[in-house]
Amino acid sequence: MRTTGYLGQRRRAPGVLATACAAVLVVGVAGCSPSDPSATARSSPAASATASPAGVLGIRDPWVKAADRGMTAVFGTLVNDGDTDVTLASAATPVSPMELHEMTMKDGAMVMRQKQGGIVIRAKGVHVLEPGGDHLMLMDLSQPVRAGDELTVTLTFGDGRTQRFVAVAKPFTGAQESYSPGHGAPTPGTGGQPTTGPTS
Repeated sequence: MRTTGYLGQRRRAPGVLATACAAVLVVGVAGCSPSDPSATARSSPAASATASPAGVLGIRDPWVKAADRGMTAVFGTLVNDGDTDVTLASAATPVSPMELHEMTMKDGAMVMRQKQGGIVIRAKGVHVLEPGGDHLMLMDLSQPVRAGDELTVTLTFGDGRTQRFVAVAKPFTGAQESYSPGHGAPTPGTGGQPTTGPTS
């Protein structure tokens, strides 16, 4: 029985393989010649970096609080270097539905609620997402987010543009925060602190 596998064919026909490679090389060089401006941009890393639009926002030190289940949140600093205000309308991640949340006073207590109208990052300004303040809330984890994990988050802006970034999971116990069902009300043993962070 003769063997006609891929390796066998390559051994029997080195001349054919060399001819085919030469043809591919010629086509590749012709396709990326200066007469094709779009091909030049694709083949040059510098040109590609220039042609690609920058992100809508700069995102500094993004992180997510590690949690095994339930709710947690993403934090970081949003930087708008542009000349116009930018409105963050929504956020999404593969492991959970997300909402934009804020802390506000209600009946003399700090409570968490969904932020209506999105988060506005002023022109040439910054907006900090932090425990006890505005944050991107993961509502129902489909899998644990453990310390060291990297979570991809997609932001959608008021004008329809989108941007992705990666947040690294960290353990965090500041202010004894707890993002849990019924979040927003003070929990026992927290000195009246609102429930604004995930338990893990």
